[in-house]
Amino acid sequence: MAKTPSKSPRKSTSMSLDADLLAEARALGVNISRAAEKGLEEAVKRERTLAWQKEHAGAIETFNDWIEKNGLPLAQYRKF
Repeated sequence: MAKTPSKSPRKSTSMSLDADLLAEARALGVNISRAAEKGLEEAVKRERTLAWQKEHAGAIETFNDWIEKNGLPLAQYRKF
């Protein structure tokens, strides 16, 4: 699913990139800013997911233990 463009204003920044990779990206016509932004979005999403999993690990473990002991809720209604 495509992400809708951010309504947040763009901010200029400076970063260091591998010179060979940058040269190849430019030669291929890659929009460096958009590619970096996409990579940063993915890294932020991944880190948010990991933080959520860490924060909720206890509840997830408790729920999984409950399922092990009691089975799935409403399992009698499953058709498979």
